[in-house]
Amino acid sequence: GAYTMVRNQGIAQDSEGIAREHANQVIRFEKFLGSFHEETIQEWFLGSRWFIQFWNIFYGTAHFIVTIVAIVWLFRNGKERYPTWRNTLAVTVALALFGFTVYPLMPPRLMPELGFVDTLKDIGGLWSFDSGAMAKVSNQYAAMPSLHFAWSSWCAFVLTPMIKQRWGKALMISYPFITLFCIVVTGNHFWADALGGAIALGLGYLIGGRLITNAVDRRTTKRRVTTAA
Repeated sequence: GAYTMVRNQGIAQDSEGIAREHANQVIRFEKFLGSFHEETIQEWFLGSRWFIQFWNIFYGTAHFIVTIVAIVWLFRNGKERYPTWRNTLAVTVALALFGFTVYPLMPPRLMPELGFVDTLKDIGGLWSFDSGAMAKVSNQYAAMPSLHFAWSSWCAFVLTPMIKQRWGKALMISYPFITLFCIVVTGNHFWADALGGAIALGLGYLIGGRLITNAVDRRTTKRRVTTAA
């Protein structure tokens, strides 16, 4: 329900102009830092069709599959950590929904005048934003903060301590950076969106993982003491 409300706000008639202006603001911010290189990075790899198709598929699948695996594995094998990271994820998503509402942002792939390519549309993968089902449920201006980066970072924090093999830990630690490359090379995000995702996750941990979790723990402990007395 919350996402539907945010989506409807994001596709309002005047949202395209607002989203484009916000994108220009992000571009100016990156240029100020000397780091507006997304179009160049994408251009390096556009000649390899299979390579781009792989990242289009990765973009549409790993985001959900790895996160689901992480939360199920955490619930089954790390119940003492589960409330902290469950609440972190919940607050992170809530903050992201707020960001999507107040700061609709046009992704690079919808700005061909700057040289960006919509790889999902022009090269393809398993789906596209223009397909019937996706067109009905997707908000293409829900880009700041990047939940792809926030969720991949959340998965790294959750799963890395639970993996015993060194190669597995290394792969999990690299997962957010792999995701960052994916969202840039496919033209779905500016790198600054990932920065927004990191900030949302950090606040999600402080508010949900610490404040809310500790408050619930204190309330539960107080209730047990009262019941025992």
